[in-house]
Parts: sequence; C-alpha cells; structure tokens
Amino acid sequence: MSDAATSAGVLMDRIYHHQRHFYDFTRKYFLLGRDRLIRGLAPPSGARVLEVGCGTARNLVKAARLYPGANFYGIDISTKMLETARRRIKREGLTASIVVGEADAECFDPLRLFGVPGFSRIFISYSLSMIPGWRNAMTQAFAALEPGGELHIVDFGRQEWLPRWVKAALRRWIGLFHVSPRDDLEAELTRRAAEGGMSADIERPYLGYVQFAVCRRS
Repeated sequence: MSDAATSAGVLMDRIYHHQRHFYDFTRKYFLLGRDRLIRGLAPPSGARVLEVGCGTARNLVKAARLYPGANFYGIDISTKMLETARRRIKREGLTASIVVGEADAECFDPLRLFGVPGFSRIFISYSLSMIPGWRNAMTQAFAALEPGGELHIVDFGRQEWLPRWVKAALRRWIGLFHVSPRDDLEAELTRRAAEGGMSADIERPYLGYVQFAVCRRS
C-alpha cells in the first residue's frame, strides 16, 4: 500500500483499537439503513459479493445468512477491525462463505487479494464518509464491478430537512471519528452513471439523514 494508505490504516487502528469491541452495539442506533441495503442486494446463486470497508463483518455475516448461495468478500484498511471480523466469521461458522483481506479502498486488486476477477454485487455501508479519497474508492468499485453488476451504497445524507441544530450537533459528533458526510455524493453518482451508461436510483429518507444509492451496470 502507499504511504498515505499506510497512514490511514494506522489512524483507523488507533480509532478502533478499543471501539471495535462495542462498535456494533453503539452504531446500530445511528447507522440507519444497513439492513435495508442488505435486503436489496439479492445476488444470484454463485455470485461474488464484496463489501468495501467491512469493519467487524457485521454486514457480511448478515448477508451470508440471508443469501447462502453467494460468496462473500470484504476489505478493510484497519488490521484491528479485520482481527475482529475474522474472529466473528469463525465464531459464526462462515469461513467457507466469507473471506476478508487488508486493502485500500482507493486501490485494490480483486485478483491479487482473492483470486477473482470481479464481483456482481459491491456494497459500501457508511464507509465513503470515512475514506479521504472517496471518489477514488468509487472509481475502484466501479472498475471491480462485472457486467450486469450493481453497486449499493448507504451513508450519511445532507440532513437538509433536519433542524439545523440537530444537523450541526450530529456533524460535530461524527467528526470526532473522522467521519465527513459526502454532500455531493448524489451529484457524483448521477454524473458517473450518465457517463458510464448505467442507471442510478438514489433516495434520501429519514429527513435526508441517509442517502441510498444503487447503480446498475448494463
């Protein structure tokens, strides 16, 4: 990995060295829409599914349970998170269904990491808001998407319909964890979909708290 990626990994390890042990319990109250994203994946039997920024493998385990006919992969830049993820996958008895590896979301090679050429489903759940080069991460995800594949995203929205003080307080708090909502994500996805001949379905529910996106490659 590059020096910048190595530094990012060190930062994430420092942030999550202790948090990873109670991460899922605390995040379920404000990382809204993750299970909805999983239900929308609907991969065909035998499909390869990648999560970018898999963290503790919470989402991968739920998806593998819901879609036992698919093969799941996850990447994360934090070695500490991956330690927790691997323990969880083993504890759940899903080592045959889920493989995770250390990689930079902005520059990863599916063939080198997992011995596969690409994926029919890729999902990114509340990770783009933590990736400094989030546009590069999207470029990489599109590059790893097979023909007919889908990219599913859920992340913080612009919160434009929330009371201003709520939005300000939320952003101050998540900023402590190096989280920055990508307010121009919708515009970026719409542009890329148009340029790449893809469809892009985008929603912003919960008063704009969340943004959902599904991009489909023809």
